[in-house]
Amino acid sequence: MYINITDSETGNNKGSSGALVHYLDKENRLFKDFEPELWFNGSGEEIESFQVRNLLDKNIAKLCHDDAKFFLINISPSQKEIAHLKSLYNDGAKAEFKAFAVKIMDEYARNFKRAGVQGNGDLLWFGKLENHRYYSFKDKEVKNGTIKRGDPKPGEQMHIQVIVSRKDITNKIKLSPMNNSKGRNVEHSKKVGQFDRTAFKESGERVFDETFDFKRPLTDTFRYANTQANGSLAERIALACGNDKNGKAGHGAEKNAERERTEMKDFFKREDVGILDLLLEKADFDPLNPALKKKKRRKGKTQSQELSI
Repeated sequence: MYINITDSETGNNKGSSGALVHYLDKENRLFKDFEPELWFNGSGEEIESFQVRNLLDKNIAKLCHDDAKFFLINISPSQKEIAHLKSLYNDGAKAEFKAFAVKIMDEYARNFKRAGVQGNGDLLWFGKLENHRYYSFKDKEVKNGTIKRGDPKPGEQMHIQVIVSRKDITNKIKLSPMNNSKGRNVEHSKKVGQFDRTAFKESGERVFDETFDFKRPLTDTFRYANTQANGSLAERIALACGNDKNGKAGHGAEKNAERERTEMKDFFKREDVGILDLLLEKADFDPLNPALKKKKRRKGKTQSQELSI
């Protein structure tokens, strides 16, 4: 499950939402023979584009000229997750996915930890389900000339784009997911709120797994990817052993943890690696990736010189 928040992919989010609303209506223009996808939220499923634009553009009380007026949330399930939905609901998969998006907006609201903002009904937001993704100039297929920019990508590409107002439904409370405060400064959080984007992204997987009884392997989780990219060696080892930072077993972690433990045991049993070798390894040495090659030692430097650097 990929969930991302941006100021806006298309159009300036410091002005009218019209450009972004128009852009997200693109599939209705490209596939005119199919029933158009209308906008939806927790209160309705047949909301017209002009209503979306008008309501968002009016909900900007006390926002300055340079303030963001809205944000874009991308909710993109993986191929496995889409296949799971369709195996459960067939033609009803789209409706279930929209209902899931409503739950995600509940999580979005609660993440601010603000009085009066407890669920999606306290937000002004509108979602649009899209069935396709398209090649851009960044894709290698476009660069090598095998695919044209704008061509639809193959496979299951169902996803939802959500435009959410900077102000709550009452047009009184400012809410910004770009606020990095995580509650450490109590007074600051009371004044401007807080938002933990990592927790929000993880909540998407948790809600999906609980709602649709999806068995997610550890290696397919955001927590795993984030720890591998940004975590310390100790955190990655703990995750490989099937425990998160709170000491709780990760969902679906057993099989992957056993594999990781086996790899580590095999590494430490190697005859060519002694305890002194381990102690002298550089800080970026990774026992979870024994295939990682050591950097070549510069000529003219002894081992003792390297250790003193």
